[in-house]
Amino acid sequence: MKKIMTTLAGLAALGLAGFLIITQPHPRPTDAFTGLAGDSARGAAVYAAAGCGSCHMADKATGEAQLVLSGGQKFASPFGTFLAPNISPDPDQGIGGWTLEQFATAVMDGISPDNKHYFPAMPYNAYGKMAAQDVADLKAYMDALPASEIASLPHEVGFPFNIRRSLGGWKLLFQSQEFVLQGDLTPQVARGRYIAEAMSHCGECHTPRNLLGGLKTAKWLAGAPDPAGQGKIPGIAPGILTWSEDEIFDYLTTGFTPEFDSVGGHMARVVDNMAKLPEADVRAIAAYIKAVPKQAP
Repeated sequence: MKKIMTTLAGLAALGLAGFLIITQPHPRPTDAFTGLAGDSARGAAVYAAAGCGSCHMADKATGEAQLVLSGGQKFASPFGTFLAPNISPDPDQGIGGWTLEQFATAVMDGISPDNKHYFPAMPYNAYGKMAAQDVADLKAYMDALPASEIASLPHEVGFPFNIRRSLGGWKLLFQSQEFVLQGDLTPQVARGRYIAEAMSHCGECHTPRNLLGGLKTAKWLAGAPDPAGQGKIPGIAPGILTWSEDEIFDYLTTGFTPEFDSVGGHMARVVDNMAKLPEADVRAIAAYIKAVPKQAP
């Protein structure tokens, strides 16, 4: 019996060691950001495309208050309710004290300055495909926004999903720096892919997920249940969405469908953001949507 217990204890120790090794944070090298200078004017477009304010402004904020990224909005999911944190440039409650390298590691790899995993409620799996210059420009723009002293609220996530270390395993399974749409793309579609798959993270909402919350990329943009459990987010892939490129462009910039219905819910903020982008970028997104694999209705 003593030998059996010793063996079990050894196996448990090996299992724990393996878990800790596999799940430890693995940030990418930040050499690309060394000495890189961000441009706030260019960062404004990156900020709009990435939709940072849509989630991190205070709930029901309007006008200039939308630029105060104090957090607090709640996002329900099957794993619990996530609360957007303060990402304003306040040095104590926000991210004002972060270096560009720390900012890039958080945004692109979901790892905090104290080397802990962030929940993938932040779409770092998409942001991880962003170009280093765009990340630097984004930080330069956000550094110039108003600061807020409001403290971030804790997520409402229960056991076992509140074990952040386990997110290392989730990342090992589902984190990828590869684009979904592959092949010989035109420059316009390639630009649309970059905006849609990286900055604007369209697939995070419009693609179904498996039981562990990983995206089912084989059903890219085929639509998905609303994480809050209220209805469904529509599919926008060819075969489901029949709009022309011009009609997609008009919807993204005006909020009106070809049937003269109007945008609602969180998508209204997406339209507000798209309207701030150069026309060529929004048309590139429309071209990309028409180029993704066809999905069954």
